[in-house]
Amino acid sequence: MSAPTWSAPSWSSLTWLPEGPPELQEATLTATWRVGGLVALAAASERRQLEAALAALPPGALAGGLAGYGAGVLVGSGGSTGGRRWCVQPLRHLEASAAATAAWLREQGIDPARCLHLDPLPLHHVSGLMPLVRTRCWGAALRRLPPELLRQPAALAETCPLPQDKSVLLSLVPTQLRRLLACAAATDWLRRCAVIWVGGAALPADLASEARLQGLPLAPCYGATETAAMVCALPPARFLAGEEGCGPPLNDVELRLDGATGAVEVRTARLSPGWLAGAEGVSPLLPEPGGWWRSGDAGRLEGGGLVVVGRLDGAIHSGGETVFPEQLEQRLQRQAIAAGLPLRAVLLLAEADPEWGERLVALVRPEEAAAAEASGLLQALAGLTAAWLPAERPRRWLPCPALEPSAAGKWERGVWRRWLRESGGEQRTVNWS
Repeated sequence: MSAPTWSAPSWSSLTWLPEGPPELQEATLTATWRVGGLVALAAASERRQLEAALAALPPGALAGGLAGYGAGVLVGSGGSTGGRRWCVQPLRHLEASAAATAAWLREQGIDPARCLHLDPLPLHHVSGLMPLVRTRCWGAALRRLPPELLRQPAALAETCPLPQDKSVLLSLVPTQLRRLLACAAATDWLRRCAVIWVGGAALPADLASEARLQGLPLAPCYGATETAAMVCALPPARFLAGEEGCGPPLNDVELRLDGATGAVEVRTARLSPGWLAGAEGVSPLLPEPGGWWRSGDAGRLEGGGLVVVGRLDGAIHSGGETVFPEQLEQRLQRQAIAAGLPLRAVLLLAEADPEWGERLVALVRPEEAAAAEASGLLQALAGLTAAWLPAERPRRWLPCPALEPSAAGKWERGVWRRWLRESGGEQRTVNWS
C-alpha cells in the first residue's frame, strides 16, 4: 500500500481533536488532513491553555505564518529549552519521519509493511501520533493499547496476544517499561516484540540492566516534538551487547554538538516550522530554513552515536564546575547495581551554598523490601561516591519513599524541590562534607 496523498490548501481553520474513542479521533485526523486542515492535539486538561495561546495570536497569524505547508497538527511540546509551548508539525514532516523510521527498520532486517505497531500513548503526544502516521505510510497494521491495560500488566498477554506472522513494534516511556518488567507474564510478552523503542526520558541504568538480563529488544531513542519525533535510535542488537546511548542519527538527520555548551544540535528537513508565540504570531524555530536547531540537552557523540548527558537548564555550577545531575544519577544507579544495593530511585537536586554556590542533595527511594533499612542504604550510597569529584558528591542523603517520575517517565524536579523545602530535609539525613 502506498502512502496516502493529501491536498494542501492553507490552514485557515482549526479542527480540535475530539474526546472519545481512538477510532473517532483517527477519523477526525484523516478527514481534516484530506482537505489540508490543521488539527489541534491537546489533552482535555490542557485545552484551555492551548485556547489561550491561540487567542493571543494576531488575526490571521496562524494561516499567514504557515501558508504553504498544507495539512498538519498543532501539538504540545515540553519545550527543549524549558516551558510548555505549542508547535506546528506539517503532515509531510510526520511522513518524512515515518519514512526515516522505515529505513531504520530495514537496516535491522525488518519489513515495515509486515509489522504490527502497538500504540499505548495518547494521540496528543507526538509519540502516540506517529504510529498512526507510520502505519498509514507503510501499509502496516496498527493496534492501540488502552492506557489502563499498561497498568494491569498481568492481563496484557491475554488481552493482546502477539501475532506470529508480523514483527511487533512498541513505543514505551521508562515508567511503562518498569511497570511491565515487574510482571513475569508481561516480561515474556515484551520479549516477543521485535523492537521496543524507549524514549521521552532517560533510560535508568537499573531498567537497562534488567532489560538486557531478560533479553528484551530495547531501542533507546532520542527525539522531540520539534523534530517530528525520533531522530536517532540504538539498534536492539547493540543495546543487548551492552552499548549505551541513543544510537546513530536516522538517514534524514544530522547531529552535532555546540562547542561551547555541548548542546545537541539537529539539522533535518522535518523540523517544525514554528510555534505559537503570542503577539509575535507564529515564531519560526530557525531564522532561516535549513539551519541547525539547538536542543536543551547536552550530549556527547561516541562511535557515531548520541549519548545524552543531561538537561542544560538542569545543570548546576558548583565550586567552579558544571555538573549534570542526570548523568550522576545514572552513574550512581550503575554503581548501586554492581554493589547489589536495593536502590529503586535516586534524584539529585541543587541547594544553595555560600562557599560552593550550589551543592547537591540526594533523594533516595529504597526497594520496598529494604525500606526499613533506608539509613544503611544511604550510608552505602555515600560510600560509593567517596571517590567522585567534590562538586559531584552529594553533601546530604535523604530517604524519600514516595520518590517516582511522572507518568511520562520524566522527573518533575520542581515537585521534588518543593518536597525538599517542605520536609525540611532534616530527618534521617546522612551528611557528607
